[in-house]
Amino acid sequence: MSCTPALLPRANCAQGVNVEIGGIPILLETSNTAFRDVLAQRYDGFVNPGAAPAYHFEIQLTDPTEASDRDVEVKRRGRFWLVDRGDFHAELDPVSRHGWVRQGANPYAIDTVLRIAHTLILAEEGGFLLHAASAVHHRKAFLFAGVSGAGKTTISRLAPRTAALLTDEISYVRPSNGSYCAYGTPFAGELARAGENLSAPLGKLFLLEQGPVHRIDPIDKRDAARSLLRHILFFAHDEELVRRVFDAALNFVDRVDVARLTFLRDSGVWELIR
Repeated sequence: MSCTPALLPRANCAQGVNVEIGGIPILLETSNTAFRDVLAQRYDGFVNPGAAPAYHFEIQLTDPTEASDRDVEVKRRGRFWLVDRGDFHAELDPVSRHGWVRQGANPYAIDTVLRIAHTLILAEEGGFLLHAASAVHHRKAFLFAGVSGAGKTTISRLAPRTAALLTDEISYVRPSNGSYCAYGTPFAGELARAGENLSAPLGKLFLLEQGPVHRIDPIDKRDAARSLLRHILFFAHDEELVRRVFDAALNFVDRVDVARLTFLRDSGVWELIR
């Protein structure tokens, strides 16, 4: 199974940075040259100026009115999605695939906008962002989900050189030909580095626990679905889209093996991952 998206026609991105994550290019347009350079550096490795944008955000730089530690709010008004966190305000029209963002010159605000935009896009097609590390190993992608402290960063650090780290924090999952593919993301966790811009067919999802031995234990589908839903990133207050995410979780556990991985803090755990 191939995870390579169809080739898109070239686009003129001279006024913006075309950030392609998960095979979905989103053009971040700004007239501020300095901030455009900041974005190009922030998303280095995921910039694809030759792809036609699937979505387009116009960024208007302003002084933030509130601190960024406020909870983000995502709601629908008519056909528009409204996103607000105090330090930025954004709007997206999913029909025209065009939106705008008003924010300060802080790349982490647009980082949040991109994450939310991708959760909305993926929910429509049965995919999701997952609070999980992921890596390509033996030509398959493996997900490692867990609460903070469960070992996502640890297992990423323990990965052998032959494994390609897709992320240590936010995994990107899309359905493909009856199964799923995982993609690298620039959304970094404690390792403070972007994942590799690769994709691979999904092999298995591991739910992490640290313990006295390396061990893999099976999980029934009901418990697997419950655990998966705890780790899916979703921000919108919308009944229909919540239902779609719930259905996506059920479909996922029907098609992908989910197991509990207990491991010590040594690289031998990767001998079990296949």
